[in-house]
Amino acid sequence: MKTNGYAVLQPKAPLAPYTFERRALRATDVGFDITFAGICHSDIHQAREEWGSAIFPMVPVHEIVGIVTHIGPDVTKFAIGDRIGVGVFIDSCRTCENCLAGEQQYCLNGMTGTYNGYERDGVTVAFGGYSNKFVIDQDFALKVPDSLEMSGVAPLLCAGITLYSPLRHWGAGPGMKVGVIGLGGLGHMGVKFAAAMGAEVTVFSHSAGKESDAKAMGATHFVVTKNPEVLAPLKESFDLILNTVSAELDINKYLELLKLNGTLVVIGLPGKPYEVTAFSLLRLRRSLSGSMIGGIPEIQEMLDFCAQHNILSDVEVINADYINQAYERTVASDVKYRFVIDASTF
Repeated sequence: MKTNGYAVLQPKAPLAPYTFERRALRATDVGFDITFAGICHSDIHQAREEWGSAIFPMVPVHEIVGIVTHIGPDVTKFAIGDRIGVGVFIDSCRTCENCLAGEQQYCLNGMTGTYNGYERDGVTVAFGGYSNKFVIDQDFALKVPDSLEMSGVAPLLCAGITLYSPLRHWGAGPGMKVGVIGLGGLGHMGVKFAAAMGAEVTVFSHSAGKESDAKAMGATHFVVTKNPEVLAPLKESFDLILNTVSAELDINKYLELLKLNGTLVVIGLPGKPYEVTAFSLLRLRRSLSGSMIGGIPEIQEMLDFCAQHNILSDVEVINADYINQAYERTVASDVKYRFVIDASTF
């Protein structure tokens, strides 16, 4: 399947037009035309080898939606014309206890990333969604509800599920106080989900100008954190805090905001390890945890939840030839709140 896209051809290079072949469909594969592809900050980290050595040429992106055009002879989950989505992984071992439990993101033998890695055969390089076509096994694709606008769905496949999963796991709902650190591509989804689940939501942000956005998304409170002293009156107030930022911060100041048995979940990826004092955890039996995307069943649950509550990512749609500028603006936090590429422009 001849495919047009954009790739990083060598380390540190800008993205450039790239033509390549998708694999022929296997019996349970689905082929589809991509309609929109979201730009995730992790694309930038990997394209620039900020997380270690990478595989080039690299076609990034793991926030992908489209329309089914081809199905293998044994496909039962999709029909031609269906709306389809692909997220952070395209396969897993399928046999370990985590995979069998529907937690493929925690595959004990390693999930197969959508790009910058090899498929399960160990030979075929996986190319992501900065392109106009895609092929995937039906078991690792999602059904996109008809009521959702496709451009706003694409970031749900990474940014969305990254926030939905911990909120579900830690039981966000009525009577709970949830804090969200950062109102960016990740954080704004956390606010929308937590509010829709019935929790009382507080946003912690360095940017005072985002208060109106946060409250429009469902936040009840907005705390500007440039002066750390503003946190003192909020000690022992929260059941759950989601840290969505990658910036370095004093995690102990936020741990102190938790109630008895409260949990702070690390979602953003800081450049340096946190220094955690034992007292911050021991007092009030607090927990510091982490969470990474979701398995296929939970991602589908999230998409259905979004359809029920009319939740989408706030996006700026761009043409493919604007990708490099979009990368720079993403690094500068100059986007509200996620760039999405119109795949018809590849």
